[in-house]
Amino acid sequence: MPPAPADVSGSKPLDGGWGWMVVFGAHISIGFAYSTPKALSIFFKEIQEDLGASYSEIAWISSIMLAVMYAGGPVSSMLVSRFGSRPVVMMGGLMCGVSMVTASFGSSIIYLYLCIGIIGGWGLCFNLNASLTIISKYFLAKRPLANGLAMAGSPVFLCFLAPINQFLLGHYGWRGSLLILGGMMLNCCVAGALMRPVAQPCDPRACAPPQEVKQTNNTKSSGSCMKNVKTFVDLSFFKDQGFIIYLVGNVMFIFGAYAPIVFLSAYAISLGVEEYSAAYLLSIMGFVDMFVRPGTGLVANSKWIRPRIQYLFSFAMVFNGTFHLLCPLMRTYTLLVTYAVFFGVGFGMVFALIFECLMDLMGSQRFPSAVGLVTIIECFPMLLGPPAAGFLVDVFGDYKYLFFMCGGVITTGGLFLFVMNVYNYNRLDRASRGDDAEQNQNTTENQEQVSSSEAQMELMDPEAKEMNTAQLDPEGRQETG
Repeated sequence: MPPAPADVSGSKPLDGGWGWMVVFGAHISIGFAYSTPKALSIFFKEIQEDLGASYSEIAWISSIMLAVMYAGGPVSSMLVSRFGSRPVVMMGGLMCGVSMVTASFGSSIIYLYLCIGIIGGWGLCFNLNASLTIISKYFLAKRPLANGLAMAGSPVFLCFLAPINQFLLGHYGWRGSLLILGGMMLNCCVAGALMRPVAQPCDPRACAPPQEVKQTNNTKSSGSCMKNVKTFVDLSFFKDQGFIIYLVGNVMFIFGAYAPIVFLSAYAISLGVEEYSAAYLLSIMGFVDMFVRPGTGLVANSKWIRPRIQYLFSFAMVFNGTFHLLCPLMRTYTLLVTYAVFFGVGFGMVFALIFECLMDLMGSQRFPSAVGLVTIIECFPMLLGPPAAGFLVDVFGDYKYLFFMCGGVITTGGLFLFVMNVYNYNRLDRASRGDDAEQNQNTTENQEQVSSSEAQMELMDPEAKEMNTAQLDPEGRQETG
């Protein structure tokens, strides 16, 4: 496939053309990346019974997969910079397919950790980061629309993948289902093939093979790698109080965000809900999430909300956590559907704002480094949250305690964000007023100095005039003589 044509200048993205096929491929790869760890929970009950695993042990599968997907972001970004998005996405799709196929032959829970968690997690990581990167090279003016269409793959795929997995489980068991799912995930390779690189016009002088430059690049390759690592892991962000506040609230949300998704289907089945109906709860959540994310983006972009976006983020977290706390009271399928709807609303609101709030704090220049550091830190609560929830189910034999834990942690994080943002913004306002007052004082002092110097000049003017006349008189006398 030939490279996409570049414009004359070679600097402006195409904003269309083959870029829409790239968005379609990104829609597929991102859809599998975000929905697979959630939809795999359909198989957990059967895997648990077959392998004799506990609730906490089975929850490690999704936790490891999500943690690897997030923690591998800097590595994936460096590979994309070196090789481009197309081979990275194709490699990720191949790893995802191989992970599911090999996991179907597993006979121990540790084997599933390795295949699904680690190998599959790296595959999803390659799919996600490379897809987001290639869109920025094809679009500029239409980039928000292109990113929105690509990110919509997450709720769209969750809507369809959950009932499909339930159908496969009923007909082929969890082993056959993973085998078929692995074949489906090979479509990420096709999606990656659509991501052809944007050709840049080449200056003949720049395209000449510089032998000396190659040697210099070889000698400085290690220094370049260290520079790339420092780009994604910048510890200077910990000196920013606003970043610390955001990070604490974000970590608390991530800790409790995924466990309700992992155990929602099993919780519904424990209440006597039919298996297909239980799987549809995840589809309902994904369907609502599909519309809430762009709607939240429009609200957050309004003139009144935009300066207060951090408060909207904290409200979304409290909203999400409150319905987790109420979930144990919902014992019928109708109430569980209501919970799934509001769960989708809260989940979509948070994830529509989570990176926008970081960009609001750090600015567009520091955002890439900040998001790299945040994703690395996020992998730890993501890794520990679902197993901790499963441990509560093992100890108490009831799912309600995991919803209490997740809801309590998320609500506390939202309240923490709200209170600390109020404090931080007031502190910044006081500091800004102090700087303004100091600047005004300096301006006043400068004006006083200028006025005093002008007064001194005025006093010195008569003396200067007398000296000038004294110097001019002898010359006048010589001329008259």
